[in-house]
Amino acid sequence: MLKCCCLTPRIRIACYSKMSSTPGPICRKFVPVEQSEVTSISKDAGFKFRLVSYNILAQAYVKSSYFPHSPPPSLKWKARSQAILTVLKSLEADFLCLQEVDEYDTFYKKNMESLGYASIHVQRGGRKRDGCGIFYKQNNAELVIEEKIDYNDLVELIEDEKNSSVDNGDKNLLVAGTKEESKADNEVERGDPNDPRVRLKRDCVGTMAAFRLKSPSCHHIIIANTHLYWDPEWADVKIAQAKYLLSRLSGFKKLVSENFDCSPSVIVAGDFNSVPGDQVYRYLVSGTNVVGPETADEVPKIPLSSVYAFTRGEPEFTNCTPGFTDTLDYIFFTPSQDIKPVSYLDLPEAESSDVSGGLPNYFHPSDHLPIGAEFEVEA
Repeated sequence: MLKCCCLTPRIRIACYSKMSSTPGPICRKFVPVEQSEVTSISKDAGFKFRLVSYNILAQAYVKSSYFPHSPPPSLKWKARSQAILTVLKSLEADFLCLQEVDEYDTFYKKNMESLGYASIHVQRGGRKRDGCGIFYKQNNAELVIEEKIDYNDLVELIEDEKNSSVDNGDKNLLVAGTKEESKADNEVERGDPNDPRVRLKRDCVGTMAAFRLKSPSCHHIIIANTHLYWDPEWADVKIAQAKYLLSRLSGFKKLVSENFDCSPSVIVAGDFNSVPGDQVYRYLVSGTNVVGPETADEVPKIPLSSVYAFTRGEPEFTNCTPGFTDTLDYIFFTPSQDIKPVSYLDLPEAESSDVSGGLPNYFHPSDHLPIGAEFEVEA
């Protein structure tokens, strides 16, 4: 049994085992967005739903050699799995976009079903065991259609381009850089990393799905969940993946609009392995590809804004280890009159004791922090 005690009113709660003094995970709270405009008292409140994005850290990547700063007991699967469930349950989200899910069939699927969540899941290719999953409350949303995103498809697209016409600038974009994979990728790469057919085959995936909200408006929303390639030296690969993501998303939105006679809102969440202001981030929010030439084809057809940048500014960090601390995780949405963020999940500051020394630890079962937002749909 877990017993909770408040550490800081309203903001966070730490859980302790009744039989042990070992601290449990921090369960942070949602903070209302400060309204800059006075809302009419006569206007009916819209339907609200919560969405959380969280890289939960695949157990396949949890090794003491990768996380020597972490307390050894906090890295064990039995402790981590229960801590992750505690965090997910405490967030009370209607939608959970999880990355690095590697125990889907054996653990997450059935345990999340017991909490009222149905789910869709896509596993990475090759020898990777983890993937991306969207978990949704069946009482609040109905899944109407879904599609898998496999970024290895970029290899075939490049072959098609070579067989037709190839822009030299784009060709150079795809072969730049030579940094080797780290041990964290848990694989031995074969082939020339300057060959686009090798370079673009990173076994990264995503998933997108359309839901009908079980609200009076029956509003449709599209939610995409993804995990882009990790290496900061390979910006060209991440840019290519970001372009493919938004291209697929644009086609998916058209499909949903035509098949269900609606104008769906779009939310894109995940671990983008990109810091605020870098090439991928700027492309996603502004449609500008700062690596290659700017053309009309480079501009995404779906304009996106980051929820945190829109409401309070990007977090100081969402990933925290002694070797790297910065923001990599985002929730993007299409600003419109139909949907708006009304609260966001609070995050710790660098000086907070619960992140001291880096993650994961007893307070945070992953090296990433969950991020979240509550949206209001116009009634």
